[in-house]
Amino acid sequence: MKKKRSVKKTLTKRNNNRQNRVAMLVITFVLCILLGALLIEGQRISAKINSNEQKVTQLEQQIAQENQRTEDISEMETEMSSDAYLEKIAKERLGLVKENEIVFKEAK
Repeated sequence: MKKKRSVKKTLTKRNNNRQNRVAMLVITFVLCILLGALLIEGQRISAKINSNEQKVTQLEQQIAQENQRTEDISEMETEMSSDAYLEKIAKERLGLVKENEIVFKEAK
């Protein structure tokens, strides 16, 4: 009887050990799959971050260009609204002259 009990205990221990090993293998397999999925997702996120950083750099350059353009337009507007500029354009394009001003023209 003692032998039967010890045989049953041994068989039960073996079955428990097998079940534990199978469970450990399944858990290890699932963890490996999760780790692989995390690595792949991390690579995709990293690529997206790099792409967004390039876009930010490009947009910052565009902003700087537009700010410079705005400044140039503002300066041009100030210059064009001055009396000296208006007088220059009136003389060059319209051929107007001031009173008591003598205009010399080249002979052709």
